[in-house]
Parts: sequence; structure tokens; C-alpha cells
Amino acid sequence: MQRWIGVLAGLALGIASAQTQTWTMATPYPDGNFHTVNIREFAKDVETATQGRLVIRVNSGGSLLPHPQILPGVRNGQVQLGEVLISLLANENPIFALDSIPFLVGSYEDAQRLYRVSRPEIESWLARRGMVLLFSVPWPGQGLYTKQPVNSVADLRGVRFRAYNPATARIAELTGMVPTQVEAADIPQAFATGIVAAMITSPSTGVDSQAWDFARYYYDLRAWIPKNMVIANRRALDALSPADREAVLAAARRAEQRGWQASQQEAASKTAILAQRGMQVLQPSPQLAADLKKVGQTMANEWLRRAGATGVKIYREYLGR
Repeated sequence: MQRWIGVLAGLALGIASAQTQTWTMATPYPDGNFHTVNIREFAKDVETATQGRLVIRVNSGGSLLPHPQILPGVRNGQVQLGEVLISLLANENPIFALDSIPFLVGSYEDAQRLYRVSRPEIESWLARRGMVLLFSVPWPGQGLYTKQPVNSVADLRGVRFRAYNPATARIAELTGMVPTQVEAADIPQAFATGIVAAMITSPSTGVDSQAWDFARYYYDLRAWIPKNMVIANRRALDALSPADREAVLAAARRAEQRGWQASQQEAASKTAILAQRGMQVLQPSPQLAADLKKVGQTMANEWLRRAGATGVKIYREYLGR
């Protein structure tokens, strides 16, 4: 009798194992980053909602795939899920550059409105490549980190500048800085070795990279509020049962709402940490603000010229025109 009980238990275990799926997710940011914290909560939410039928293994800090390879990895099924900075894809489609145009948005309310009008085009672009947008979460507003004080754009000329997407590279060109591609994980080494001496990024990335070790000044520009997006491989999502697929989508909706709230809290708390660690947290001078606003208008005009009819429609819809 015990022998048959053992056989039946083994069969039950095998059936349970067969019903369990494991998805692999790649993200470029470290575990302490609020984006990664939110994603791990999303993964737990999915596992709970599916009663363990779907388990998501999160590989953080670029440990599985470098940032530029995450979207191709999702597209070809190497991983089922990935997180990508939207503006990293600006060369693929102008719509991905929209939320990194300097001074186009000035608040989270503006950023939410821009997201609403641009999301359908982003979803369409992904769908044509076999991917699904699950959710998107913004970074805090972007600020300028430097070793030396900056009172105008003239003070930035010739400075080696960390560029991480086409928009930041263009900012460098328009301000006379020298753009250098540096991923978030490599920031401290890049500053320490003189590869870069300035960057524009969020207070979150500033704290993650311990910017106080290599930069003295932080100018709270709130220049733009860029977003990350979490994407899924369409075939992997469609292979789930209807109930489990809806569990993933519902968890994604909760993660998006939670992430937007966390971003706003993050902006305040991480800026305070920069000051506590000895950095001078400053507002831009009137001259610097005016100089950078001109840069933003130039980039907006350039974007409109290459955005096509769809992009112009989205831009005008955002502005309420």
C-alpha cells in the first residue's frame, strides 16, 4: 500500500511540476533601485495570483543581458520579460525619444498625460515585433551632476559628458560637451578614470552610483521625466492559460500604479540623500535655465521634423492643440 501511495505522490508531484512555468526577466538596474524593487513585487504578485503556476526569475543589474540587448532578447524569446529605458530606442522610432526632450514636461501630471497619448503608438510598434507592453514607470526628474560649478552652458564646453541614449548625446553636442556612452553600472569607474566629468540623470541613479564620491554639485533641473517599460514576449504570454494571462496583466496594472507613486517618493528622498552626503544641491541659475531651455526647444523642433504625421499628432495632442 505504501508503495502505491509513493507512486501516486510522485505522479502528483510530476503533474504539479509540469504545470509550473518559469519565466526569466532581465533588468539593467540594481536590486536597491526602486524600479527593481517594484519589479520584484510584480513577480511575487504574479506567483501568488497564479498559485505558483508562473514563477518569474528576475535577473537584476544587467547580470543576464546588457541593457541594449534586453529588448532583442525579449523579441527572440531568449528571455520572456525585460525592462528597458524607453528613450534607449530613440533610433528605432522617434516616439521613443519623446519623453526625453528637455523641458517638454515639468511635472508628473505632464508626464502621465504624455504617456497616455504616446502609449498606443509604443504598443503598436512592439506588437509588430512580437512583444507586449506590460507597464511603464517614470524616473524622477533629471538633474545635472558635475565636479565644477556651472552657471551657464558656456561652463560646460569641452566637458566629457555621460551619454546613455541619443537624446543625452544630442544635449552634449548642443552644449559643446563631449558625449561618451556609459551605462549606469559603470558610472563610478567612468568618473574615477576621467572618462566623464558630468552627467544628467535622476537622483535615484545618483544615489545608486554614490555620486558624492566623484561629483560635488547637483543641479535640480527636472529637465525631463523619462520612463522605463516592462515588456513581454507575445508568444510566451499567449501560451499561458486565460486566467494566468489575466493575472499577469492585472499585476502589471498594479505595478504601474505603484511605480508612479514610488517615483514621486523617490525624487524627494533621494535628492535629500545627495544633500546629506555632502553634495551641493542647487537650483540652476537663471542663465543656465535659459540656455538649457533653448537646447530643449531646438531638440523639440528637430524631433518634430523627423517624427512624421503620427508623432506630430501625438505632440499636438499632448499640448492640447
